[in-house]
Amino acid sequence: MNKKPKYWNSALKYLSSKDSVMKILIKKYNDKTLTTRKDIFFSLCKSIIGQQISVAAANSVFLKFKRVCKGKITPIAVNKKRTSELKKCGLSRQKVKGIKELSKKFLNKEFNPNLIKNMNDEEAIVYLSSLRQIGRWSAEMILLFTFNRENIWPIQDVGLLRAISNNYKKKYLPPKIFVEKLKKRFSPYCSVATWYLWRSIDDEPIQY
Repeated sequence: MNKKPKYWNSALKYLSSKDSVMKILIKKYNDKTLTTRKDIFFSLCKSIIGQQISVAAANSVFLKFKRVCKGKITPIAVNKKRTSELKKCGLSRQKVKGIKELSKKFLNKEFNPNLIKNMNDEEAIVYLSSLRQIGRWSAEMILLFTFNRENIWPIQDVGLLRAISNNYKKKYLPPKIFVEKLKKRFSPYCSVATWYLWRSIDDEPIQY
């Protein structure tokens, strides 16, 4: 983990001036900021594990996964693990396949994360989505948390949609037109707005 993104303070001023709800959230949750691990393999594994299960369940499975890997979540360590060992952590067959294939692609250089630095958000999402078990949501989590891209608005994320409903007094699911309106209002700092909306429903900051 490292210090907050360079755009963070500018984003807070911008969002506070654009939206009264955001201004309240920024004042309320001023103790922490978005950070990054700068370890894309670790983050991709965590993203795959967290798919379609609750945060609590994902944390439990990930701790078992980390224990099986003896604390070293690297392509070499994961590639050495048998399918049966990984399944015992609570991973589905599809998730095990995704993680094993991911480790191989890192080892044989089929996937090169350094290329992402020169891609725009959509190009990066397409590139990341070429990996097994990585769809748009997972790719967006990687761009937000690993690369700290500033304008990610993950509208497939249930937590974000619930937070929008709660904070803006909308039904669940909030209308797509309203979600798009917020995106325009928060751009170019949708990532920061997303982070604060997440904080409003879970005080412990999410980290991939």
